[in-house]
Amino acid sequence: MSDKTPRLRAELDGVPTYKPGKPAAAGGPVAYKLSSNENPYPPLPGVMEQVTAAAGAFNRYPDMACTALMNELSERFGVPLSHLATGTGSVGVAQQLLQATSGPGDEVIYAWRSFEAYPIITRISGAEPVQVPLTAGEVHDLDAMADAITDRTRLIFVCNPNNPTGTVVRRAELERFLDRVPSDVLVVLDEAYREFIRDPEVPDGIEIYRDRPNVCVLRTFSKAYGLAGLRVGFAVAHEPVAAALRKTAVPFGVSQLAQDAAVASLRAEDELLGRVGSLVGERTRVVEGLREQGWTVPETQANFVWLRLGERTVDFAAACEKAGVVVRPFAGEGMRASIGEPEANDIFLKTAEAFRKEL
Repeated sequence: MSDKTPRLRAELDGVPTYKPGKPAAAGGPVAYKLSSNENPYPPLPGVMEQVTAAAGAFNRYPDMACTALMNELSERFGVPLSHLATGTGSVGVAQQLLQATSGPGDEVIYAWRSFEAYPIITRISGAEPVQVPLTAGEVHDLDAMADAITDRTRLIFVCNPNNPTGTVVRRAELERFLDRVPSDVLVVLDEAYREFIRDPEVPDGIEIYRDRPNVCVLRTFSKAYGLAGLRVGFAVAHEPVAAALRKTAVPFGVSQLAQDAAVASLRAEDELLGRVGSLVGERTRVVEGLREQGWTVPETQANFVWLRLGERTVDFAAACEKAGVVVRPFAGEGMRASIGEPEANDIFLKTAEAFRKEL
């Protein structure tokens, strides 16, 4: 037998493995998972009925065109069907965008720290990541990002609200940035947490895209809609970009369960708004509680909070796990904690207070 192994792409040597949020330990002391920005509520009314009905047709392929979902999205957001594309969560659509725009020799710009999938999917495409540090206030430095554009730049991610800091880019600064971006460079507004925004100065990316052919908006059903386990997201973009996304999609990637659940979720908007409102209320309580304890907490418009803990990050995460909640540490940098059930948030706040006294 030969000792040679199959030749793989050299680019993969520098690709980190995506690290999901740590789950709550089965049978252990941990009772709550605040590590993955999941919605703590069960599926919206009508969703389980749709999923149960679809489950009887597992022997059939799903609708590859996602017809019912595409029609629902077109009506809900007032965009042409030809401007829509679906995928396996917004991160799946993001990877399709890189396949459509970027390859060896190209550059992809994004803020850092931001969504940890960006460097992974950029490297997989063969392109070179260009990471632009956040400002001291944990916000995208759009001036520096614009300065980083070269003739090799093909795509720019703007995560708004930013994961994991929760901070936002407001309308005036975003418009000024977009005016500086060449028309042949695609700007992707990643709005996975759009529904949690309460700042009126933060623009709706879909309104921005209408007059800018080089802007693409990503949305997901994983967060506010509570369908993280079904993997369905979508993009809104002008026809050339949307058509490219449909070409690069994995055939039958979005299951029929996911499609039907997404349609039912869109039709339960009143209940959705109520649940999101409750989470925003809890977010306010958690942020105010942390600040009263003496923590510096960036203003967050997402369903999580960020603490920059530096070398104490892993220790803080361990203290949380011991107390009964799992958070998401980024070693040497900081910690992100999702807004969960009030009971989980209480444990998190109590742990943060005790840890603060030890600093």
